Amino acid sequence: MTQSSLATVTAQCLCGAVNIRCTLPSQWVAHCHCSLCQRAHGAGVVTWVGFLAAQVEWRQIDSLRWYASSPGAERGFCGHCGSPMLFRSERWPGEVHVARALIQGELGLEPQVHVFVETQVPWLHLADDLPRKTPA
Repeated sequence: MTQSSLATVTAQCLCGAVNIRCTLPSQWVAHCHCSLCQRAHGAGVVTWVGFLAAQVEWRQIDSLRWYASSPGAERGFCGHCGSPMLFRSERWPGEVHVARALIQGELGLEPQVHVFVETQVPWLHLADDLPRKTPA
């Protein structure tokens, strides 16, 4: 299978100024309940898709900005419309995490786990049977 025949998905911000293409398969899909994701996205939980950096093609990124949200970690967002989009960290070297809600198309992989559940918001009630993990 050649690179051009591999399945891909795209992700873009609200205004379309930032656009990336990701080659499948993704590495994982997880629901994150950490307080930083909650504040960065204004949501109780953020579903992330993990890709190896080599799987991400940076297409239209003139408006992409990075914010150092914690030591060794940064979050990518559109500098035009403000959409939070990406995450990368020294904790997971060589990976780029893409917000699932921004990905157009099927991944062939559903969420597998809830992480950082110790900071889950009290008003969100989970009714699935996915594993729940806290930091080691």
